[in-house]
Amino acid sequence: MTLQRLRRRLEPVIRPMMHFYWRFARGATLGARGMVIDGHGRVFLVKHSYIDGWHMPGGGVETGETMLTALARELGEEGNIKLGGQPQLFAIYFNGRISRRDHVALFIVRDFLQESPPQPNREIVEHGFFAIDALPEDTSRATRARIEEVF
Repeated sequence: MTLQRLRRRLEPVIRPMMHFYWRFARGATLGARGMVIDGHGRVFLVKHSYIDGWHMPGGGVETGETMLTALARELGEEGNIKLGGQPQLFAIYFNGRISRRDHVALFIVRDFLQESPPQPNREIVEHGFFAIDALPEDTSRATRARIEEVF
């Protein structure tokens, strides 16, 4: 069994365990995601090794970080993307499917620099810019909903 398959099989067990831990370790969990839109109106999506489907880059806000710091870090790690200007806060969502304490901030990023595409690694196995009418078939339902709301 490949490492990627093992991660995907373990993810449904590990994620609830981590959220159970965070329930006691943190009062609430907060995430930051970026809808990176290029000059052609395409959105940047990533495919993780540990969960199915395509998603916008992003992740958890760590202790001591601001949402913007977390967004910049995640965009760099997952997309080799550097913010060129101030991203626009679009909305903050309550993610009750994951936890009763989970919130995710969605930022619109139009001013950015990506000097080279990111190299696939153990977390991000695929990435790309996609036209909104030609998203990969297995783009997550939540990602599709956010794209529809923005456009």
